[in-house]
Amino acid sequence: MPDTLPSYWQEDFKPQGVALGFDYGTQKMGVAVGQLLTRTASPLAMLYLVKEEIDWARIAALIKEWRPFALVVGIPVYMDDKPQWITEKATHFALELKKRFQLPLYVTDERLTSKEARSQIFEKGGYKALKKSAIDSLAAKLILEQWLQQFDSER
Repeated sequence: MPDTLPSYWQEDFKPQGVALGFDYGTQKMGVAVGQLLTRTASPLAMLYLVKEEIDWARIAALIKEWRPFALVVGIPVYMDDKPQWITEKATHFALELKKRFQLPLYVTDERLTSKEARSQIFEKGGYKALKKSAIDSLAAKLILEQWLQQFDSER
């Protein structure tokens, strides 16, 4: 993970209910919803960016509908922990998400989640099932589940 991520993202809070997870991309973004009780998530939506403009109204609508206790953004880095070309953009998105919605925001390593999402889709339906639009929301699901797994069942 990049060293530039602010430590204040690790806020103290009582996690309960659902969280929203985001797999940031410059053309589209996957969104997932997950719950702490089962520490599982489901793909929720695909957001399409036009000229790298984020659909903040759609994100606001999802937040209003699901009322999450936290937001989670996957931050892409290379296997050697060095930032990718998109790392700065994903970090900027996370900062803006925090600023706009004032919810506890967390980041997590999203390494290999898109690859795993493609693998799962292919395993279920072969090449025909590999519709790119499903990959990002499934990657968001994997990012969110990875983050939810850190909480022990006694919380």
